Amino acid sequence: MNNNINHESEYNHQLTADQLKDAKYSFLSRGCANLPKDSNRLNGIYQSCCCKYDVFDWLKNIEAADTGEKFDCVEVRFKNSRKEFFRYTTDYELNTGDIVAVESNPGHDIGIVSLTGELVKLQMKRKKIDPQSESLKKVYRKARVSDIQKWVQSVKKEETTKLKTRKIANDLSLDMKINDVEYQGDDTKAIFYYTADERVDFRELIKVLADQFKVRIEMKQIGARQEASRIGGIGSCGRELCCATWMCDFSSVTTSTARTQQLSLNPQKLAGQCGKLKCCLNYENKIYEDALKEFPDPEVKLKTKKGNAVYQKADVFKKLLWYSYDNEKDCDIMAIPLDKVKKIISMNMRKKLPEKLEDFAATKEQKTHFENAVDTEDLKRFDKLQ
Repeated sequence: MNNNINHESEYNHQLTADQLKDAKYSFLSRGCANLPKDSNRLNGIYQSCCCKYDVFDWLKNIEAADTGEKFDCVEVRFKNSRKEFFRYTTDYELNTGDIVAVESNPGHDIGIVSLTGELVKLQMKRKKIDPQSESLKKVYRKARVSDIQKWVQSVKKEETTKLKTRKIANDLSLDMKINDVEYQGDDTKAIFYYTADERVDFRELIKVLADQFKVRIEMKQIGARQEASRIGGIGSCGRELCCATWMCDFSSVTTSTARTQQLSLNPQKLAGQCGKLKCCLNYENKIYEDALKEFPDPEVKLKTKKGNAVYQKADVFKKLLWYSYDNEKDCDIMAIPLDKVKKIISMNMRKKLPEKLEDFAATKEQKTHFENAVDTEDLKRFDKLQ
């Protein structure tokens, strides 16, 4: 073991400061706080909450039913959002944080065991993956020191490869953006993630990349939301982006969500760093939808002897609706409690008209006219690509 440690130490000294920095950044996206050491276990390296796809095993301290057979599948994570399930022989034990060599095409890949035991079975069921499937790939072994060293050597090239690829794509006049590069653990294949508004013919690019980097090339297109999740950043709320910290699945967000929550339809405020509508607009939408079920239709006018009043806006949780007379241009708008609005509508249905709306108003305010400050932007552009 001492020989291995000395060999590992010599290997790390061969890396420049910039290469070590790039490698540490790449390993952070794999769940490591630092470069892997010489041992098979990531002692103090694989840390909870140091990566987006960290897993809390809530069945860890619960004894499984004695079925006589140990579940032989594990979840292995790679870079960023890439996770896969693998089968292993129960002759040896695998634990969370073990570096393993797994089956790939071609060759083998190096990953980190992120989940073991009964919770893997539940995850596979949720993702509709059959544990008995013959197509399920295998764990070859726990990674050797030589495997880890080659893995680190491959990973440290990812940042420089990404920058070189961007220049090559620009020289070929390809309308695409290279977002990320992931090298396979045995340094035989590289996955290039890119975004593009339209279909791109990258056959010439693949030839150039294969000749330049001497590896098998695989291109994967991702969306604007996936790009933001890989890059990360700080949102307008002051916190790290949800997609970069905990959000794994992206739900469609439409402009009707903003309208339901009575939000100002300003593209600059509603758009996230990905250029699409913010995912957090969906968080409270169901609450608003449930609360609005008891509100009357905004198209319904309140009829009084003074004149008809039209709907202007609503405060959903205070249960206030704002109305103004439709025959007066610069009149005040009046906040009327929901129960009183229902009372007026009930009177109108019985052909009765209250004297005036002011008798029911809780507060008044001056009516304002909204002007779009961003005339060149159309809010409906968010609905085109999600």
